[in-house]
Amino acid sequence: QQIREATSELEKKVRATTGILNKVHGTPTAQFPELIAAIQPHIGSIHENLETLAELVKPEEFWRVKDMWARHLQSAVYVICMCEWLKNGKLATIDQVSKELGVKPEWQDRFVLASEDYLHGVISVTNELARLAVNAVIMKDFELPGKIYTFVKEIHSGFSLLNLKNDPLRRRFDSIKYDVKRIEEVVYDISLRKLGEPESTSETPAASDLAASTGAPAP
Repeated sequence: QQIREATSELEKKVRATTGILNKVHGTPTAQFPELIAAIQPHIGSIHENLETLAELVKPEEFWRVKDMWARHLQSAVYVICMCEWLKNGKLATIDQVSKELGVKPEWQDRFVLASEDYLHGVISVTNELARLAVNAVIMKDFELPGKIYTFVKEIHSGFSLLNLKNDPLRRRFDSIKYDVKRIEEVVYDISLRKLGEPESTSETPAASDLAASTGAPAP
């Protein structure tokens, strides 16, 4: 019962945080730092819930009960990875995300950020970036879609290196190719109308970062 209550509190905090992040679709690029700053205190409050869960879970029971909060944790991963991209144009590694969430090494047998949950969060980032590419054009930002295109293609390449056996994760991975196609159409339209310059594809090591985060061989 205590774990259910802690999970419910986690859900509320994560939902509030994603609600703030959703404002990115109407926020000019120059104001991204302010949006990220508004999100940071909420990420900090999530630490408390995860610590509570780590205290409640008995040693060696983590993998049996983790599905109770997995979806909320995946959303928290999405928030952190999205903020990292908005701020630095990079993919946050699983170790970075664990640190941001306040996950402690001594919780190893009671609470960890599983690779599967991290990957679900990363896929959510590509889904939202595809949406952001469209909204950026509406706001007359013709450079952002090219940057998004480069990054999402790299993420797709990184996932292609993984041996995905988990059915839900595999199905969600398939959605990334549709994100790539959707963003590609936006970038092509911008190029066709001569509204912006094509984005270079040589500076985003997202595929290598993703592979390193999950133990797959780097490209």
